[in-house]
Amino acid sequence: MSLRLSRKGWPSVPQAVNFLSAVEMARLIHTKQLSAREALAAHLEQIERLNPTVNAIVTLVPELAAAAAAKADEMQARGEPLGPLHGLPAAHKDLFATRGILTTFGSPLFKDFIPTEDDIVVERIQRAGAITIGKTNTPEFGAGSQTFNKLFGSTPNPYDLTKTCGGSSGGAAVALACGIVPVATGTDLGGSLRNPAAFCNVTGFRPSPGRVPNPKAAFGWATLNTSGCLGRTAADVALVLSALAGPDPHAPLSIQEPGEVFGRPLDRDFRGTRVAWFKDLNGAPFDPQIRHVIDAHVRTFEALGCVVEQAEPDFSPAEVSFRILRAWYSANAYSAVLRDHPEGFKETLRSEIEAGQRLTGMDVARAEAAHTLMWRRFQDFLNKYEYFVLPTTQVPPFDLATPYPTEINGVQFDSYIDWMKSCWYISATGNPAASVPAGFTREGLPIGLQIVGRHHQDVSVLQMAHAFEQATQIANVHPF
Repeated sequence: MSLRLSRKGWPSVPQAVNFLSAVEMARLIHTKQLSAREALAAHLEQIERLNPTVNAIVTLVPELAAAAAAKADEMQARGEPLGPLHGLPAAHKDLFATRGILTTFGSPLFKDFIPTEDDIVVERIQRAGAITIGKTNTPEFGAGSQTFNKLFGSTPNPYDLTKTCGGSSGGAAVALACGIVPVATGTDLGGSLRNPAAFCNVTGFRPSPGRVPNPKAAFGWATLNTSGCLGRTAADVALVLSALAGPDPHAPLSIQEPGEVFGRPLDRDFRGTRVAWFKDLNGAPFDPQIRHVIDAHVRTFEALGCVVEQAEPDFSPAEVSFRILRAWYSANAYSAVLRDHPEGFKETLRSEIEAGQRLTGMDVARAEAAHTLMWRRFQDFLNKYEYFVLPTTQVPPFDLATPYPTEINGVQFDSYIDWMKSCWYISATGNPAASVPAGFTREGLPIGLQIVGRHHQDVSVLQMAHAFEQATQIANVHPF
Protein backbone atom coordinates (compact mmCIF):
# COMPACT_ATOMS: atom_id res chain seq x y z
CA MET A 1 0.00 0.00 0.00
CA SER A 2 1.54 3.32 -1.06
CA LEU A 3 -0.18 6.59 -0.22
CA ARG A 4 0.50 10.07 -1.57
CA LEU A 5 -0.66 13.52 -0.63
CA SER A 6 -0.90 16.07 -3.41
CA ARG A 7 0.69 19.41 -2.57
CA LYS A 8 0.36 22.48 -4.74
CA GLY A 9 3.45 24.40 -5.68
CA TRP A 10 5.94 21.54 -5.60
CA PRO A 11 8.02 20.82 -8.70
CA SER A 12 7.79 17.45 -10.39
CA VAL A 13 10.00 15.15 -8.33
CA PRO A 14 11.19 11.69 -9.40
CA GLN A 15 10.55 9.10 -6.70
CA ALA A 16 12.66 6.16 -7.90
CA VAL A 17 15.86 6.68 -5.92
CA ASN A 18 15.15 9.48 -3.48
CA PHE A 19 12.34 7.78 -1.60
CA LEU A 20 13.90 4.37 -1.34
CA SER A 21 14.48 3.31 2.22
CA ALA A 22 18.08 3.54 3.35
CA VAL A 23 18.00 -0.24 3.77
CA GLU A 24 16.94 -0.80 0.16
CA MET A 25 19.33 1.83 -1.18
CA ALA A 26 22.21 0.19 0.67
CA ARG A 27 21.21 -3.20 -0.75
CA LEU A 28 21.17 -1.85 -4.30
CA ILE A 29 24.60 -0.28 -3.84
CA HIS A 30 26.08 -3.42 -2.29
CA THR A 31 24.74 -5.55 -5.16
CA LYS A 32 26.05 -3.06 -7.76
CA GLN A 33 22.58 -2.16 -9.05
CA LEU A 34 23.22 1.44 -7.99
CA SER A 35 26.57 3.16 -7.69
CA ALA A 36 27.58 5.63 -5.01
CA ARG A 37 28.02 8.23 -7.77
CA GLU A 38 24.47 7.64 -9.03
CA ALA A 39 23.01 7.82 -5.54
CA LEU A 40 24.84 11.08 -4.88
CA ALA A 41 23.76 12.59 -8.20
CA ALA A 42 20.08 11.82 -7.48
CA HIS A 43 20.27 13.50 -4.10
CA LEU A 44 22.18 16.53 -5.32
CA GLU A 45 19.48 17.00 -7.96
CA GLN A 46 16.82 16.78 -5.24
CA ILE A 47 18.66 19.38 -3.19
CA GLU A 48 18.78 21.69 -6.19
CA ARG A 49 15.02 21.26 -6.75
CA LEU A 50 13.73 21.51 -3.21
CA ASN A 51 16.26 22.98 -0.82
CA PRO A 52 15.71 26.60 -1.92
CA THR A 53 12.13 26.11 -0.68
CA VAL A 54 12.64 24.03 2.47
CA ASN A 55 16.08 25.23 3.65
CA ALA A 56 16.96 21.85 5.15
CA ILE A 57 20.62 21.80 4.05
CA VAL A 58 22.44 24.95 5.14
CA THR A 59 25.97 23.95 4.11
CA LEU A 60 26.46 21.83 0.99
CA VAL A 61 29.78 20.21 0.03
CA PRO A 62 29.20 18.69 -3.43
CA GLU A 63 32.89 18.54 -4.38
CA LEU A 64 33.88 16.68 -1.21
CA ALA A 65 30.89 14.37 -1.62
CA ALA A 66 31.74 13.65 -5.27
CA ALA A 67 35.31 12.73 -4.35
CA ALA A 68 34.08 10.45 -1.57
CA ALA A 69 31.51 8.78 -3.86
CA ALA A 70 34.16 8.15 -6.52
CA LYS A 71 36.42 6.61 -3.88
CA ALA A 72 33.54 4.44 -2.64
CA ASP A 73 32.89 3.08 -6.13
CA GLU A 74 36.60 2.41 -6.65
CA MET A 75 36.77 0.51 -3.34
CA GLN A 76 33.86 -1.64 -4.41
CA ALA A 77 35.40 -2.28 -7.82
CA ARG A 78 38.56 -3.54 -6.11
CA GLY A 79 36.53 -5.91 -3.97
CA GLU A 80 37.38 -4.22 -0.68
CA PRO A 81 35.15 -4.79 2.39
CA LEU A 82 32.17 -2.44 2.47
CA GLY A 83 30.53 -0.87 5.51
CA PRO A 84 26.78 -1.10 6.16
CA LEU A 85 26.22 2.49 4.93
CA HIS A 86 28.50 2.25 1.92
CA GLY A 87 27.68 4.92 -0.66
CA LEU A 88 24.67 6.40 1.16
CA PRO A 89 24.53 10.23 1.17
CA ALA A 90 24.37 11.56 4.73
CA ALA A 91 23.70 14.99 6.23
CA HIS A 92 24.77 15.97 9.72
CA LYS A 93 23.03 18.30 12.12
CA ASP A 94 24.90 21.59 12.35
CA LEU A 95 25.70 20.91 16.00
CA PHE A 96 28.14 18.14 15.04
CA ALA A 97 31.72 19.11 14.29
CA THR A 98 32.73 18.16 10.75
CA ARG A 99 36.41 18.31 9.85
CA GLY A 100 37.01 20.82 7.07
CA ILE A 101 33.30 21.68 6.80
CA LEU A 102 31.61 24.78 8.20
CA THR A 103 30.00 24.11 11.60
CA THR A 104 27.98 27.02 12.99
CA PHE A 105 25.75 25.60 15.77
CA GLY A 106 23.09 27.85 14.22
CA SER A 107 24.82 30.92 15.66
CA PRO A 108 26.36 33.96 13.95
CA LEU A 109 29.11 33.73 16.57
CA PHE A 110 30.40 30.65 14.70
CA LYS A 111 29.60 31.71 11.14
CA ASP A 112 33.20 31.07 10.04
CA PHE A 113 34.10 28.10 12.25
CA ILE A 114 35.65 25.13 10.44
CA PRO A 115 36.63 22.29 12.80
CA THR A 116 39.82 20.29 12.44
CA GLU A 117 38.25 17.10 13.84
CA ASP A 118 35.03 15.15 13.32
CA ASP A 119 32.51 14.48 16.05
CA ILE A 120 32.35 10.75 16.87
CA VAL A 121 28.93 10.54 15.16
CA VAL A 122 30.37 11.89 11.90
CA GLU A 123 33.46 9.73 12.21
CA ARG A 124 31.46 6.52 12.70
CA ILE A 125 28.98 7.30 9.93
CA GLN A 126 31.81 7.92 7.46
CA ARG A 127 33.73 4.87 8.63
CA ALA A 128 30.62 2.82 7.81
CA GLY A 129 30.83 4.10 4.23
CA ALA A 130 28.37 7.00 4.16
CA ILE A 131 29.09 10.06 2.02
CA THR A 132 28.86 13.41 3.82
CA ILE A 133 26.78 15.73 1.65
CA GLY A 134 26.34 18.68 4.03
CA LYS A 135 24.90 20.08 7.25
CA THR A 136 21.26 20.46 8.30
CA ASN A 137 19.60 23.46 9.89
CA THR A 138 19.06 23.72 13.64
CA PRO A 139 17.95 26.45 16.03
CA GLU A 140 20.65 28.46 17.78
CA PHE A 141 22.78 25.99 19.78
CA GLY A 142 19.98 23.45 19.36
CA ALA A 143 17.78 25.27 21.89
CA GLY A 144 14.07 24.87 21.22
CA SER A 145 11.81 22.75 19.04
CA GLN A 146 11.37 25.28 16.26
CA THR A 147 14.11 25.41 13.62
CA PHE A 148 15.13 28.99 12.93
CA ASN A 149 18.23 31.10 13.51
CA LYS A 150 19.65 34.47 12.49
CA LEU A 151 22.32 32.88 10.32
CA PHE A 152 20.26 30.67 7.99
CA GLY A 153 16.64 31.55 8.69
CA SER A 154 13.73 29.13 9.14
CA THR A 155 13.14 25.62 7.87
CA PRO A 156 9.43 25.15 7.03
CA ASN A 157 7.35 22.02 7.21
CA PRO A 158 7.20 20.27 3.80
CA TYR A 159 3.56 19.29 4.40
CA ASP A 160 2.62 22.96 4.79
CA LEU A 161 5.26 25.60 4.13
CA THR A 162 3.54 28.05 6.50
CA LYS A 163 4.13 25.72 9.48
CA THR A 164 7.18 24.72 11.51
CA CYS A 165 9.08 21.49 11.01
CA GLY A 166 9.85 21.32 14.73
CA GLY A 167 13.34 20.99 16.12
CA SER A 168 16.00 21.01 17.01
CA SER A 169 16.88 18.36 14.41
CA GLY A 170 14.42 20.08 12.08
CA GLY A 171 16.60 20.30 9.00
CA ALA A 172 17.36 16.59 9.33
CA ALA A 173 13.68 15.62 9.47
CA VAL A 174 12.81 17.79 6.47
CA ALA A 175 15.73 16.42 4.46
CA LEU A 176 14.44 12.89 5.02
CA ALA A 177 10.81 13.78 4.32
CA CYS A 178 11.78 15.42 1.02
CA GLY A 179 14.09 12.68 -0.24
CA ILE A 180 17.11 14.98 0.06
CA VAL A 181 19.13 12.37 1.99
CA PRO A 182 18.51 8.81 3.20
CA VAL A 183 20.69 9.23 6.33
CA ALA A 184 20.44 12.15 8.78
CA THR A 185 21.99 12.53 12.21
CA GLY A 186 20.68 14.51 15.16
CA THR A 187 20.66 15.07 18.91
CA ASP A 188 17.97 14.92 21.59
CA LEU A 189 17.86 16.55 25.02
CA GLY A 190 14.20 17.47 25.37
CA GLY A 191 12.77 15.93 22.20
CA SER A 192 14.98 17.09 19.34
CA LEU A 193 15.04 13.74 17.53
CA ARG A 194 11.37 12.98 18.20
CA ASN A 195 9.54 16.30 17.83
CA PRO A 196 10.65 17.07 14.23
CA ALA A 197 10.08 13.45 13.25
CA ALA A 198 6.48 13.76 14.43
CA PHE A 199 5.99 17.05 12.59
CA CYS A 200 7.50 15.73 9.33
CA ASN A 201 6.08 12.17 9.18
CA VAL A 202 9.40 10.37 9.60
CA THR A 203 10.81 8.20 12.39
CA GLY A 204 12.96 9.68 15.13
CA PHE A 205 14.69 7.64 17.79
CA ARG A 206 16.13 8.80 21.12
CA PRO A 207 18.63 6.09 22.11
CA SER A 208 19.45 5.15 25.66
CA PRO A 209 22.12 7.44 27.12
CA GLY A 210 25.48 5.89 26.29
CA ARG A 211 24.18 3.93 23.30
CA VAL A 212 25.86 6.49 21.03
CA PRO A 213 28.71 7.68 23.26
CA ASN A 214 30.02 11.22 23.49
CA PRO A 215 33.68 11.03 24.53
CA LYS A 216 33.98 14.83 24.58
CA ALA A 217 30.95 15.66 26.71
CA ALA A 218 31.73 18.15 29.47
CA PHE A 219 29.43 16.21 31.83
CA GLY A 220 30.36 12.60 31.15
CA TRP A 221 27.81 11.25 33.61
CA ALA A 222 24.86 13.30 32.37
CA THR A 223 21.96 11.41 30.81
CA LEU A 224 19.63 14.03 29.33
CA ASN A 225 21.50 14.76 26.08
CA THR A 226 21.89 11.98 23.52
CA SER A 227 23.01 11.67 19.92
CA GLY A 228 21.40 9.53 17.26
CA CYS A 229 19.54 9.69 13.98
CA LEU A 230 16.23 9.91 12.20
CA GLY A 231 15.03 7.81 9.27
CA ARG A 232 12.11 7.28 6.96
CA THR A 233 11.50 3.94 8.71
CA ALA A 234 12.47 2.18 11.93
CA ALA A 235 14.58 -0.24 9.88
CA ASP A 236 16.50 2.71 8.44
CA VAL A 237 17.17 4.01 11.95
CA ALA A 238 18.39 0.57 13.01
CA LEU A 239 20.72 0.39 10.01
CA VAL A 240 22.33 3.72 10.90
CA LEU A 241 22.55 2.80 14.58
CA SER A 242 24.44 -0.36 13.61
CA ALA A 243 27.22 2.06 12.67
CA LEU A 244 26.70 4.70 15.37
CA ALA A 245 26.28 2.54 18.47
CA GLY A 246 29.04 0.91 20.46
CA PRO A 247 31.26 1.73 23.44
CA ASP A 248 34.01 4.31 23.71
CA PRO A 249 36.63 4.21 26.48
CA HIS A 250 36.36 7.97 27.11
CA ALA A 251 32.59 7.96 27.67
CA PRO A 252 31.79 6.62 31.16
CA LEU A 253 28.15 5.79 30.38
CA SER A 254 29.01 3.78 27.25
CA ILE A 255 26.79 0.75 26.73
CA GLN A 256 29.06 -2.17 25.99
CA GLU A 257 26.87 -3.86 23.36
CA PRO A 258 28.30 -3.50 19.84
CA GLY A 259 26.37 -1.69 17.13
CA GLU A 260 25.88 -4.96 15.28
CA VAL A 261 22.85 -5.75 17.48
CA PHE A 262 20.93 -3.23 15.38
CA GLY A 263 21.73 -5.07 12.16
CA ARG A 264 19.34 -7.92 12.88
CA PRO A 265 15.80 -8.12 11.43
CA LEU A 266 13.19 -6.18 13.42
CA ASP A 267 10.30 -8.60 12.87
CA ARG A 268 8.78 -9.93 16.10
CA ASP A 269 5.59 -11.54 17.41
CA PHE A 270 3.84 -9.18 19.87
CA ARG A 271 1.01 -11.45 20.97
CA GLY A 272 0.46 -11.01 24.70
CA THR A 273 2.80 -8.02 25.01
CA ARG A 274 1.60 -5.59 27.69
CA VAL A 275 1.38 -1.94 26.67
CA ALA A 276 0.60 1.00 28.96
CA TRP A 277 -1.42 3.75 27.28
CA PHE A 278 -1.00 7.30 28.57
CA LYS A 279 -3.70 9.08 30.56
CA ASP A 280 -2.99 12.81 30.82
CA LEU A 281 0.71 13.14 31.81
CA ASN A 282 -0.01 14.83 35.13
CA GLY A 283 -2.56 17.14 33.51
CA ALA A 284 -0.46 18.30 30.55
CA PRO A 285 -2.78 19.84 27.92
CA PHE A 286 -3.13 18.21 24.47
CA ASP A 287 -4.67 19.56 21.30
CA PRO A 288 -7.90 17.56 20.71
CA GLN A 289 -6.73 16.38 17.27
CA ILE A 290 -3.60 14.89 18.82
CA ARG A 291 -5.61 12.89 21.34
CA HIS A 292 -8.09 11.76 18.70
CA VAL A 293 -5.44 10.43 16.31
CA ILE A 294 -3.28 8.80 18.98
CA ASP A 295 -6.09 7.20 20.98
CA ALA A 296 -7.47 5.62 17.79
CA HIS A 297 -4.29 3.54 17.63
CA VAL A 298 -5.23 1.48 20.66
CA ARG A 299 -6.87 -0.72 18.03
CA THR A 300 -3.62 -0.89 16.05
CA PHE A 301 -1.73 -2.27 19.04
CA GLU A 302 -4.52 -4.67 19.88
CA ALA A 303 -4.48 -5.91 16.28
CA LEU A 304 -0.78 -6.66 16.76
CA GLY A 305 -1.78 -8.89 19.68
CA CYS A 306 -0.87 -6.49 22.47
CA VAL A 307 -2.74 -6.20 25.74
CA VAL A 308 -3.35 -2.46 26.17
CA GLU A 309 -4.19 -0.81 29.50
CA GLN A 310 -4.45 2.87 30.35
CA ALA A 311 -1.78 3.56 32.93
CA GLU A 312 1.07 5.95 33.61
CA PRO A 313 3.47 6.79 36.43
CA ASP A 314 3.57 10.10 38.30
CA PHE A 315 5.87 12.39 36.31
CA SER A 316 6.13 15.14 38.94
CA PRO A 317 9.85 14.41 39.62
CA ALA A 318 10.54 15.14 35.95
CA GLU A 319 9.09 18.63 36.40
CA VAL A 320 11.71 19.36 39.02
CA SER A 321 14.73 17.59 37.58
CA PHE A 322 14.53 18.45 33.89
CA ARG A 323 14.08 22.19 34.27
CA ILE A 324 16.95 22.59 36.72
CA LEU A 325 19.37 20.26 34.96
CA ARG A 326 18.67 21.78 31.55
CA ALA A 327 19.45 25.25 32.89
CA TRP A 328 22.57 23.92 34.64
CA TYR A 329 23.79 22.31 31.40
CA SER A 330 23.17 25.53 29.46
CA ALA A 331 25.01 27.66 32.01
CA ASN A 332 28.00 25.34 31.96
CA ALA A 333 28.13 25.26 28.16
CA TYR A 334 27.54 28.91 27.31
CA SER A 335 28.27 31.19 30.29
CA ALA A 336 31.71 32.20 29.04
CA VAL A 337 30.42 32.91 25.53
CA LEU A 338 27.47 34.88 26.92
CA ARG A 339 29.81 36.98 29.03
CA ASP A 340 31.89 37.91 25.99
CA HIS A 341 28.99 38.18 23.52
CA PRO A 342 25.80 39.11 25.40
CA GLU A 343 24.20 40.18 22.11
CA GLY A 344 24.86 36.77 20.55
CA PHE A 345 22.03 34.80 22.14
CA LYS A 346 18.27 34.73 21.62
CA GLU A 347 16.26 35.77 24.65
CA THR A 348 14.96 32.30 25.59
CA LEU A 349 18.43 30.77 25.67
CA ARG A 350 19.98 33.74 27.45
CA SER A 351 17.32 33.53 30.16
CA GLU A 352 17.97 29.82 30.56
CA ILE A 353 21.73 30.35 30.90
CA GLU A 354 21.18 33.07 33.50
CA ALA A 355 18.78 30.82 35.42
CA GLY A 356 21.49 28.16 35.45
CA GLN A 357 24.02 30.67 36.77
CA ARG A 358 21.75 31.42 39.73
CA LEU A 359 21.47 27.79 40.80
CA THR A 360 22.97 26.73 44.11
CA GLY A 361 24.56 23.42 44.96
CA MET A 362 21.42 22.45 46.85
CA ASP A 363 19.29 23.27 43.79
CA VAL A 364 21.31 20.85 41.71
CA ALA A 365 21.23 18.26 44.50
CA ARG A 366 17.43 18.53 44.59
CA ALA A 367 17.30 18.05 40.82
CA GLU A 368 19.57 15.02 40.91
CA ALA A 369 17.48 13.43 43.68
CA ALA A 370 14.29 14.01 41.69
CA HIS A 371 15.97 12.66 38.56
CA THR A 372 16.93 9.48 40.40
CA LEU A 373 13.40 9.11 41.78
CA MET A 374 11.93 9.51 38.29
CA TRP A 375 14.26 6.86 36.88
CA ARG A 376 13.44 4.33 39.60
CA ARG A 377 9.71 5.04 39.39
CA PHE A 378 9.63 4.55 35.61
CA GLN A 379 11.66 1.34 35.70
CA ASP A 380 9.30 -0.08 38.33
CA PHE A 381 6.35 0.95 36.16
CA LEU A 382 7.79 -0.92 33.16
CA ASN A 383 8.27 -4.09 35.17
CA LYS A 384 4.57 -4.64 34.49
CA TYR A 385 4.46 -3.22 30.95
CA GLU A 386 6.99 -3.66 28.16
CA TYR A 387 6.05 -0.37 26.49
CA PHE A 388 4.59 3.00 27.36
CA VAL A 389 2.76 4.75 24.50
CA LEU A 390 1.88 8.44 24.32
CA PRO A 391 1.77 11.30 21.79
CA THR A 392 5.14 12.64 20.69
CA THR A 393 3.90 16.23 20.78
CA GLN A 394 1.06 18.03 22.50
CA VAL A 395 0.21 20.18 19.47
CA PRO A 396 0.33 19.78 15.67
CA PRO A 397 2.88 21.82 13.68
CA PHE A 398 2.26 25.51 14.42
CA ASP A 399 2.86 28.70 12.49
CA LEU A 400 6.39 29.19 11.13
CA ALA A 401 6.51 32.72 12.53
CA THR A 402 5.70 31.56 16.09
CA PRO A 403 8.85 30.90 18.13
CA TYR A 404 6.99 28.51 20.44
CA PRO A 405 3.40 27.91 21.61
CA THR A 406 2.41 29.98 24.61
CA GLU A 407 -0.79 28.06 25.39
CA ILE A 408 -2.69 24.85 24.62
CA ASN A 409 -6.44 24.60 25.24
CA GLY A 410 -6.33 27.84 27.23
CA VAL A 411 -3.50 26.64 29.49
CA GLN A 412 -0.87 29.39 29.51
CA PHE A 413 2.86 28.63 29.58
CA ASP A 414 5.70 30.41 31.35
CA SER A 415 8.60 28.78 29.51
CA TYR A 416 9.56 28.01 25.92
CA ILE A 417 9.75 24.29 26.79
CA ASP A 418 6.36 23.96 28.53
CA TRP A 419 4.53 22.90 25.37
CA MET A 420 6.68 19.79 24.85
CA LYS A 421 6.44 17.91 28.15
CA SER A 422 5.37 14.76 26.31
CA CYS A 423 8.95 14.59 25.03
CA TRP A 424 11.03 15.83 27.94
CA TYR A 425 9.19 13.85 30.58
CA ILE A 426 10.51 10.83 28.70
CA SER A 427 14.01 12.32 28.48
CA ALA A 428 13.98 12.50 32.27
CA THR A 429 13.36 8.75 32.52
CA GLY A 430 16.49 7.88 30.54
CA ASN A 431 14.62 5.23 28.56
CA PRO A 432 14.81 4.71 24.78
CA ALA A 433 11.93 6.18 22.77
CA ALA A 434 10.83 6.35 19.14
CA SER A 435 8.44 8.71 17.39
CA VAL A 436 6.63 7.05 14.49
CA PRO A 437 4.18 8.49 11.93
CA ALA A 438 0.66 8.08 13.29
CA GLY A 439 -1.67 10.13 11.11
CA PHE A 440 -2.69 13.63 10.13
CA THR A 441 -4.83 16.51 11.30
CA ARG A 442 -7.84 17.62 9.27
CA GLU A 443 -5.48 20.07 7.54
CA GLY A 444 -3.06 17.31 6.55
CA LEU A 445 -0.36 18.03 9.17
CA PRO A 446 1.57 15.03 10.52
CA ILE A 447 1.10 13.64 14.03
CA GLY A 448 3.58 11.32 15.75
CA LEU A 449 3.11 8.50 18.25
CA GLN A 450 5.81 7.85 20.84
CA ILE A 451 6.85 4.35 21.91
CA VAL A 452 8.97 4.12 25.06
CA GLY A 453 10.73 0.90 26.04
CA ARG A 454 12.47 -0.62 29.03
CA HIS A 455 15.91 0.36 30.29
CA HIS A 456 18.52 -0.17 27.53
CA GLN A 457 16.01 -2.10 25.38
CA ASP A 458 16.61 0.05 22.29
CA VAL A 459 16.17 -2.80 19.82
CA SER A 460 12.84 -3.70 21.41
CA VAL A 461 11.56 -0.15 20.82
CA LEU A 462 12.59 -0.29 17.17
CA GLN A 463 10.89 -3.69 16.82
CA MET A 464 7.60 -2.21 18.02
CA ALA A 465 8.07 0.89 15.87
CA HIS A 466 8.66 -1.35 12.86
CA ALA A 467 5.52 -3.40 13.58
CA PHE A 468 3.45 -0.23 13.95
CA GLU A 469 4.79 1.16 10.67
CA GLN A 470 4.05 -2.08 8.85
CA ALA A 471 0.51 -2.16 10.23
CA THR A 472 -0.36 1.44 9.38
CA GLN A 473 1.73 2.37 6.31
CA ILE A 474 1.37 6.04 7.33
CA ALA A 475 5.08 6.60 6.79
CA ASN A 476 4.46 6.14 3.05
CA VAL A 477 2.57 9.44 2.85
CA HIS A 478 5.11 11.84 1.39
CA PRO A 479 4.66 15.64 1.24
CA PHE A 480 4.27 15.75 -2.56
